[in-house]
Amino acid sequence: MIVRSETPGDVAAIRAVEKAAFRQPAEAQLVDDLRDAGDSVFSLVAVEGETVIGHAIFSRLQAPFPALALGPVAVWPERQRSGVGSQLIREGIARSEAAGWLGIFVLGNPAFYRRFGFDAGKASGFISPYAGPHWMALPLGRSELPTSTGSIQHAPAFAKPG
Repeated sequence: MIVRSETPGDVAAIRAVEKAAFRQPAEAQLVDDLRDAGDSVFSLVAVEGETVIGHAIFSRLQAPFPALALGPVAVWPERQRSGVGSQLIREGIARSEAAGWLGIFVLGNPAFYRRFGFDAGKASGFISPYAGPHWMALPLGRSELPTSTGSIQHAPAFAKPG
């Protein structure tokens, strides 16, 4: 398996993985909307042979410092719990840090995302419609975020019904 940047030829396969992983079309539509609006900073695929088996997208946020939103992250159902999602997230974190981003925010399962360093406590001072125990932040390049309070706004695609 390799992890690489999405290409235009991957769009249909990404849509299929997102729909299969979430058992609904909303996340697939969110990915398409982020891409179409130019709010995707980078989108990664996990590929085995010629088959896309996983996907993760990192998108723009309005925040008090340069930060990204992670998600959705999707893995083909038969390949879940085999490390595919973890590999996508680790590669995305490394690329984010190398590009100079200072933090990543995610809404997800704390038991899963804590293993990468995401922490609900680090996100708790930020105003967001997603605030709560599943709203987490990861500082990049240091142990703390540049500030511990402020307002976070996701790309407009996140506010669409779906």
